[in-house]
Amino acid sequence: MKVNYVDIVISAASKKQYPKDPIPEIALAGRSNVGKSSFINKMIQRKNLARTSSKPGKTQTLNFYIINEEFHFVDVPGYGYAKVSKSERAKWGRMMEEYFAEREQLRATALVVDIRHKPTEDDQMMYDYLKHFELPVMVIATKLDKIKKGQRQKQLKTIIQTLEIEDEDNLIPFSAETGEGKDLAWRTMLQYLNGKQRQKNHSE
Repeated sequence: MKVNYVDIVISAASKKQYPKDPIPEIALAGRSNVGKSSFINKMIQRKNLARTSSKPGKTQTLNFYIINEEFHFVDVPGYGYAKVSKSERAKWGRMMEEYFAEREQLRATALVVDIRHKPTEDDQMMYDYLKHFELPVMVIATKLDKIKKGQRQKQLKTIIQTLEIEDEDNLIPFSAETGEGKDLAWRTMLQYLNGKQRQKNHSE
């Protein structure tokens, strides 16, 4: 997919600030410092739109990016950073539940994990959390360029088994350095973006 226009719409802390446009959305989730911003920047072919940081836990809002005036990427705060206070974690939890449970525009979530390592307990909890809300989940196994080609299948199998991924087509090896996996990620996202509107069944 060719990205001709991209901009940040708003950094929202509650649903009152969410964009009112009815256009579809893909949420981007991952633990702190896993490479989520680098994934976004590679997908949209911009260097610094999604700010990367060496300081985990920096993103504390839902960042809505408009892509080609057609859909939103929604970058959600990273999870699993121990130095974030209990009150901040509780605030994060409320904000995430409000978004994932109620947002009708949300079509799927891309969960970014590190292909070099077994998914953490926090990764497993996040994957199960998203499945609880009956959301399609793409798992982006990033940092592909950091392992040898002969290790790929073993690492991907570990991710599949740990997260109990049922549809292996939703597991996408990805490198923000080389761009490998980008076309497959776009094809998968576009399938969800072009799907029917989500039924809001968890906010009652």
